[in-house]
Amino acid sequence: RRHQILLKKLAQAKGVSEAEIIRQAIEHEAAGSERQAAAADRNAWEEILAAVEARKALGVRAIPYNWSRQEAYRKREIRIEPSRR
Repeated sequence: RRHQILLKKLAQAKGVSEAEIIRQAIEHEAAGSERQAAAADRNAWEEILAAVEARKALGVRAIPYNWSRQEAYRKREIRIEPSRR
C-alpha cells in the first residue's frame, strides 16, 4: 500500500504516468548494475595486470618446451607399460 501511494505522488509530481515512473526506476537500476559489473571487470583486469607485472619483475626468462607427438606417446607407453605386467 505504501508503494502505491508513493508511486501516485511521484507520478503526479513529475507529471508522468505511474508506468513511466516504473520504467524509469527499472532503467535506473539496470544502469547501476552495468556500472557495478564494469567496475568489477575493471578491478579483475587490474589484478591480472598486476600479476603479470609481478611475474615480469622476477626477471626469469622462460625456455620454450619443445616436444613431438611421437615423443609424448613414447613417454606415455613407458609409464603405462610397467602396470600391464
